[in-house]
Amino acid sequence: MKQYKCVIFDCDGVLVDSEPVSIQVLVDIANEYGANIDLAYGMEHFKGSFFDACKRMISELAQKELPDSLESEYRQRSFEAFKKDMKPVEGVKGVLKNINRPFCVASSGPEDKIELNLGLTGLLSFFENKIFSCYKIQKWKPDPAVFLWAAETMGFKPEECVVIEDSISGVRAAKAGGFDVFGYVAHDYNNQLKDEATQTFDSMDKLLSMI
Repeated sequence: MKQYKCVIFDCDGVLVDSEPVSIQVLVDIANEYGANIDLAYGMEHFKGSFFDACKRMISELAQKELPDSLESEYRQRSFEAFKKDMKPVEGVKGVLKNINRPFCVASSGPEDKIELNLGLTGLLSFFENKIFSCYKIQKWKPDPAVFLWAAETMGFKPEECVVIEDSISGVRAAKAGGFDVFGYVAHDYNNQLKDEATQTFDSMDKLLSMI
């Protein structure tokens, strides 16, 4: 089995169980503009996407232009929801406590969102000075840029790293950058990751033995 020198974690859905919360806020906003969708639709279409892509989808569903202020409204509402409902992904704290090589987080979310959610779940101390946000470089998955930036900053080549992802856009981003990628499939409702990830796993209890 290949021994990786560095582990790069996605945040939403891998470290923190934020996606049902944040996507429900997106669904609520979309429906306020007449989109008429539910959480299942949101999980299928919004999961792993950055805000502008979601905004375009909502605009098409509602058949109307959306205000420039929508992202700030979404951030405010989602941050309030996070403070009420945020939890770590089951078993991930044990992984972080016992991992024996360098690791970091690379996420499509803004840095303040990453820090908020890691703080709310008691995980922030594991990632001091090891947070990489797509917003910093203005390039989003499936572009591999955030993973390449993370690997280079951590001092490793892509082939020396493994990426842990739960979305198809994240898996494709990692592969495009030359990384192996393990797909966390506990919430892969459409069975998208099996055919594209290097390996898949359904419980964090299995991850340490894989890396």
